[in-house]
Amino acid sequence: MATLHVKVEDSLFAIDKVLLSENCEYFHALFESGMRECQQEEIHLLGLSARGFDIMLKVLGGERPALDCDEIIEAVECAAFLQVKSLVKHLINLVNSNNCIEMYHAASTTFIAVGAYSPTFVQDSLRSVCYLDEDSKTWKTLTDLPAEASTALAGVTVLDNKLYIVGGVYGVSKQAVELSFCYDPERNTWSHFSSPQQLRYNLTLMGHNGYLYAIGGEYDRRIISSVERYHVSTDTWSFVSPLPRPAAGAACAQAMGRMFVCLWKPIDTTDIYEYDPDRDQWLLITTLIRPQSYGHYMVAHRDNLYVMRNGPSDDFLRCMIDCFNITTLQLTVMAGQYVNSKGALFTSAVKGDSVFTVNRMLTLVYSVEEKMWKPKKEMQGYRWCGSLLTCFLRLPKTSSDDLSTDCIIHTGQQEPEDIKT
Repeated sequence: MATLHVKVEDSLFAIDKVLLSENCEYFHALFESGMRECQQEEIHLLGLSARGFDIMLKVLGGERPALDCDEIIEAVECAAFLQVKSLVKHLINLVNSNNCIEMYHAASTTFIAVGAYSPTFVQDSLRSVCYLDEDSKTWKTLTDLPAEASTALAGVTVLDNKLYIVGGVYGVSKQAVELSFCYDPERNTWSHFSSPQQLRYNLTLMGHNGYLYAIGGEYDRRIISSVERYHVSTDTWSFVSPLPRPAAGAACAQAMGRMFVCLWKPIDTTDIYEYDPDRDQWLLITTLIRPQSYGHYMVAHRDNLYVMRNGPSDDFLRCMIDCFNITTLQLTVMAGQYVNSKGALFTSAVKGDSVFTVNRMLTLVYSVEEKMWKPKKEMQGYRWCGSLLTCFLRLPKTSSDDLSTDCIIHTGQQEPEDIKT
């Protein structure tokens, strides 16, 4: 029997690999992918609790444990992340009038947005982080940005349930912002942390395996290829291997614990690279050659990467989607054209088996199916103008009646006309 050691928080679990493969879609896809984790004797899972993982193992072993409210939340997180059907079934069987609200809030996610604002031009009343209230289908304010923060052309991401803002510009001459900011939703506070050694704006910021990565961007109106990694424990940045070529605002996504970045070569070519942290290398995975009118965005669902592009030609109201499977290395064009009369798709983020897409007029949720995304529901669009980014954040309890939820951070880039690129 092949045994895999799985580290979750500070706990180490020894588990039969066959048991994991047969019961967890996450591990099944991982073991079938041919990645180096297939040969490793130990892997580290981030973003889950050891108690939730232990509950999953008990259910896989035939137990049916009773769970308190905190255990339910942790078990739901584990079931959703690892796609464990038997744990989902057990949780459904536990639903009653006392815990149904806890399960609902633990399983729900919401869109959250922060506009890309420069303090030089935008009034304070607009400098806020917003979230999408799915019950009322409207955007509401979560917190205000620090007075000195500029999110115009900044990198924004979430790592270990904290929101990070790096880089950006202010002023008509696009001066680079020297401060970096971190929002902790548990304390509802903002703080400063060290900035990259190379000041940059229009960068890609990713959180991966406990590190931040500041990828490419611009400085002094010059596109750069350097990449830096932030060590949270030491509050320091260090350079890693640069991008294969300079890139600003590159699309990125994480699938099956791996990092991917799109590098666009106008007018028709997009290369998808994977960054291997162990070898500190950028590896070319595939190349897309498509008529394309304006940039692209990328999200991941299980072992699929979805690359979105406007076009063809000058048609900005249509969004075409290519799907690349990192296990089979197959590239397919998604069925249909993602278009609506209220404007083109700006950005999207994946929650479970749903994709949240948003523009100024409409927030549209799709369900991910084998060959296409199927529209599920519509909600209010993000009313401020500018380019948009998304990521997830969990909100804490604010009162005895307000339970914690997962949220998608939406980062809108609202820039005055005189500082737009």
